[in-house]
Amino acid sequence: MSTASLEVMLELWSTILRDAKDQIRPLFAAPSVARSAGAFLDGLLGAERRKTGWMRAEAAGDPGPWRQQAVLGRSQWDADALRDVVREHVVETLAEPDAVLVLDETGFLKQGKASCGVHRQYTGSAGKITNCQIGVFAAYVSTKGHAFLDRALYLPKAWTNDPRRRAATHVPEKLAFATKPQLALTMIERAIATDVPFAWVAADSVYGVGEIEMALRREAKGYVLGVAASHRFNSWIDKPEVAGTAEGIADALDPGAWQRLSAGRGTKGERFYDWAYCELADLEVGKKTDARSEVWTRGLLVRRSISDSQRAYFTTWCPAGTSLQTLVQVEGRRWAIEEAFETGKTELGLDHNETRSWHGWHRHVSLVMLAFAVLARVRQRANGPPPKTERRAKLVRAMVAPGDPAGRDPARATAH
Repeated sequence: MSTASLEVMLELWSTILRDAKDQIRPLFAAPSVARSAGAFLDGLLGAERRKTGWMRAEAAGDPGPWRQQAVLGRSQWDADALRDVVREHVVETLAEPDAVLVLDETGFLKQGKASCGVHRQYTGSAGKITNCQIGVFAAYVSTKGHAFLDRALYLPKAWTNDPRRRAATHVPEKLAFATKPQLALTMIERAIATDVPFAWVAADSVYGVGEIEMALRREAKGYVLGVAASHRFNSWIDKPEVAGTAEGIADALDPGAWQRLSAGRGTKGERFYDWAYCELADLEVGKKTDARSEVWTRGLLVRRSISDSQRAYFTTWCPAGTSLQTLVQVEGRRWAIEEAFETGKTELGLDHNETRSWHGWHRHVSLVMLAFAVLARVRQRANGPPPKTERRAKLVRAMVAPGDPAGRDPARATAH
């Protein structure tokens, strides 16, 4: 919990928000649009529960929502350039070498058929098949906090194969159909290409097997990826014999194979489950790493609920000798993106996008990502050492006795 004073918190908010606006100003050719984008960011971080154009305009003192709408629609600027600014902001704030990149999706409920990507499809946000858009996201999670790092709007084939709908919503001409795992893989590759420091990837069973798994092995990145109960596993090369489906292997485990461990602290305290881990094979990685073993282990991780014994299964890849506790902690980091979705929707207007276009969706979501990154930086700075500001430096200098070579506090010098 933050121990920073109200004065320090206000100073943090002012400084960090101003810095964020300075970072994005070069993205806009017209100063007026840059100011509107800054006001848009203010509105997202404001107290209004609904972040609609009218609400944001009222908070900004505008007579109507037109300037706010122009930021998302009529003006010319690159949402991907803003995404890159957000990434730099997040890495500067939260970077750790053992951070986890978490992949997941969320739904945006919509009426009608005109909004880009809207389709009758399943979304966990509603727990059913309904009319919605689906966004795929990557979040960066470290011990310093978490924030969104990347995003993409999923377009069903009903959209990518329809030239009329594509033209009406300004979908880029070269954009082809991509599955959700393919969108996630692009985000992983983009994070690696831009030297984002992370050691692990965590995701649910939608992203658990296939291209993502192979790409992470090539790059010597560890993973804990969800798989279906029917997914098959086999052991080899000097490991205990294991063969069958994930469910079948878990059924056959000795009671002593299970350990009760916490997957991290939640809103109601530590989140304890029973866990079991089967090592399947030790293999040499193709990519050399400075700080990690050249021999890595492929395995099966099983989580069992204490209350109802329901199980979840994960394929794992990690440096040889990695502890079960470490794998559990990596899997536990997945909760952070769920919290980010909830905060984004309830506090920052993530699902209050009123545009229908491809670029409108990405602009709106990228601005929300920046607002979330601002929150993450304020929280991290508030919980860390007090920031060094010029005002504080002046106060310190005023307390130092003139000519005192040690720069000591005169009161302390007198006391001693």
